[in-house]
Amino acid sequence: MLTQIALVGLGGFLGSVGRYLLSLLVASWSGAARFPYATLAVNVLGCLAIGVLSGLASRSGFLTPSLRLFLITGLLGGFTTFSAFGYETFLLGKDSLGAMALANIAAQIILGLGAVWIGHTLVFSGR
Repeated sequence: MLTQIALVGLGGFLGSVGRYLLSLLVASWSGAARFPYATLAVNVLGCLAIGVLSGLASRSGFLTPSLRLFLITGLLGGFTTFSAFGYETFLLGKDSLGAMALANIAAQIILGLGAVWIGHTLVFSGR
């Protein structure tokens, strides 16, 4: 049990650091924009990564239970920021930016689900 906790913790640490660094990069690109571009980028990239990993796991079975804990539960769990999405969308609505809040919801869901599909499809397209 301690090994599994350590795998999730190490993955979560690396994922959180990766999320922070990517958020800084996107924030420097988007400036003072009110739209949460950094969260969108992290969520879409995280969805793409989980699509690829789940596709590889389904196709080749390369993910051992320990590797699954480290990569999916830990790394991607620490990397993706769905809770930040909820909070930022709430703040947009609270600030009477309802159209922007709805645009954020639509972009997160459509691009995120699309990225999972693309990642999974990429794995199976080379058969």
